[in-house]
Parts: sequence; structure tokens; C-alpha cells
Amino acid sequence: MNTERKIQTKIKGYRTVDGAGVSLVRVLGNHTTEEFDPILMLDSFDSTHPEDYTAGFPMHPHRGIETISYLSRGKMVHRDNLGNEEAIGDGEVQWMNAGSGILHEEMVPAADRLLGVQLWLNLPAKEKMSQPTYHSIKNHEIPEVSFKSGKIRVLAGDYQDVHGYKGDHLPLDYYDIHFDQQGELTLDTKEDDSVMIFTLLGDVYVGGEYVEEKTAVRLTPGTAVHLKSSELPSQILFLRSQPLKEPVAWAGPIVMNTQKELEQAFMDLQTGQFIKEKAQY
Repeated sequence: MNTERKIQTKIKGYRTVDGAGVSLVRVLGNHTTEEFDPILMLDSFDSTHPEDYTAGFPMHPHRGIETISYLSRGKMVHRDNLGNEEAIGDGEVQWMNAGSGILHEEMVPAADRLLGVQLWLNLPAKEKMSQPTYHSIKNHEIPEVSFKSGKIRVLAGDYQDVHGYKGDHLPLDYYDIHFDQQGELTLDTKEDDSVMIFTLLGDVYVGGEYVEEKTAVRLTPGTAVHLKSSELPSQILFLRSQPLKEPVAWAGPIVMNTQKELEQAFMDLQTGQFIKEKAQY
């Protein structure tokens, strides 16, 4: 029996400052971990004023998560202790598995507009201490599929028989969906998939319910979701994964499963043992 997904939770977010002084809207955070499992955090960027973001995010640590940054517009330069240094631009993605521990920075040069999001994807408990990795997903690696009233850019995962980048840990289908005015699309899902949508630009209807721009929605279980644009073109981000249903212990840039693991991570930082170069992965 087919069941249409409806909106279970709707969150607008709040303006805050992070990094060295980057103005952003934090939509998901430590108060939404259970509801949006396995997505831990979603920060939204949208500014035509470089002073809002060019301070960037200087070198800082992470452990226990994957960070996924998508820029619809703008540029971001990544550097890390593994020796990676690379920039992404309009329409591209950077995907980093912090695993057992990584130090990285993300600097954001001035542009006509910075528009995008950063997600934190949780790692399963057994993979929290996996080997850190970094991968940029460039435009030539992102398949595009046209439909009657728009297009889908497969940032990661699969859409029908079209395949995009795949991470090494949790499965994630991540679509950048562009609608013409009053465009419509129905996406099939498995009943128990964890599905969320973020309205990056413009207002849309999700399961028949109106959703304003810059809003995250978590959907009820079901086998399909119907999306419809308003009277203006719109752009939404669609994310589908599997809930972990594991405890979350989160402090700053570290996300583990227990308080003891958190304390160990910060002890490792203080004693210079955070980077596990000789770890048995």
C-alpha cells in the first residue's frame, strides 16, 4: 500500500555567529538530534555582503561526524592536517569524514553571493573512530536529471538509475532540486527512510502543506512525497538516509555516543593525541 509522507516537524532556525565571525542561520542543532536522526546540524548561508562571512572558519578539530558543505553560489577553500587543500565553487560539494579526528579550516572568499548549507551527518558508533577522509564533488561529477518542470542535481547517492557520489559510511541520497514556477514532483521512498527537506530558495508545498523559504522539515514515514513549487521558481534540498537510533553525546565540534568518549576526545586535544596517525582503523 502506498502512503504519502506528510510534514512531521517544521523548523525555521535562528541567526547566530560561528567560526571567526560568520553570520549564519542555524536551522538544526543539538535540540533536533532525535527528530532529524542522522542529520545533526544544518547551517544555512545566504548573503550578498562579504563582511558576513569572509572571516571564515579557521583551523579547528572534529571527531565522530561527517561534514558536508554545498554551495549553490560562492566559493569555499578547505585545508586540513591530512594535506588536502582544495576549493569548491558554484554548485559543488565538499565532503569530509572527521572520523577519529581531523583538524581543518574553511575559508570563504568574497563573492557576489554566498548561498548554501553545511550539514553534519552522524557516524555510526562502530565507525566514530574511522580513518579521516576528504573529497570534493565537482560539477562534472554531479549528474543532472530533467523532469517536466525542473531538474534534479544528484549531489550524492542515487536517483532511480542515476548514480552520484557515495560516502563510505551512512547511505545518503542528497538532491538539489530546481523547480520552475508551479513545478511538481513526486519522489518514491522506502517506508522507514529518514527523509528531510530544506527550502533553500523560494516557498514550496510538501505533502500539500505550505513551507516558507529557509525551513527544514522532517517527514512522516511513507513510500512517497509530493513536492510543488509556489508561483515562483524554487530550489530545495532533499535528504534521505537511515536513522541510527543511537545515543548522542555532543560538545562543540565533537559528537560521540557517551560522555566518557567526549571527555576522552577533549583530553586527547589537550595532550596532543587527537590526531590518530598510528591508529588501527
